[in-house]
Amino acid sequence: MDSRKPDAGEDAVRPVFAALIRPHRSLGRSGFRAMMLICAAVVAFMAARFIALGFWPVSGFLALDLIGLYIAFRVNYRRGRSFEEVVLTPIELFFRRVTHRGETREWRLNPLWTRLDKEADEEFGLQRLALVSRGERITIAGELSPPEREHFADEFGQALAKVKRGY
Repeated sequence: MDSRKPDAGEDAVRPVFAALIRPHRSLGRSGFRAMMLICAAVVAFMAARFIALGFWPVSGFLALDLIGLYIAFRVNYRRGRSFEEVVLTPIELFFRRVTHRGETREWRLNPLWTRLDKEADEEFGLQRLALVSRGERITIAGELSPPEREHFADEFGQALAKVKRGY
C-alpha cells in the first residue's frame, strides 16, 4: 500500500468527469441473426408460393428486399462504431470525436473559458449541447436521446462548475 500523499500535479491531471458516448443500438448480434433468419424463412416461403403460382420474377425481388435489409443493418452497425470522449480535469477539457471510419478530431480547451450551451425545446426536450470556448462552438452528445442528453448536461455542468470554483 502506498502511504504517500498525492501532490498537486497529480490532482491537476486526475479526471473530475469522464464520459464515453456511443450511439445506441437496440439489436445485438444474436438478435440480428435471429431477425435475418426469420426474414429469410418468410422470404423463402413467399418465394416458393409465387414460383408455384407461376410468378417466378417476384421471388427475385423478394431476394433483393432481403439483401437490402441486410445491407442497411450492416451500415447501421458500422456507424455504431463511432464515439465521443469527454474528459474534464482541473486544467483541461479534452474532447475527442471518432467517426465510424476511424477519423479522429480532438479539442483541448481550458475549462475556465468554456461554457456548456444548451438548446431546449418545450415539447421535445434538450435538443443540442455545445461546448463554447473563445468563439469556437463544438456540438457534443448528438447521439444521445433528449432525456439522456439532459442527464449528461446536468452531470457535466456540475463537474464544469466544480472546476471553475476551484474544486
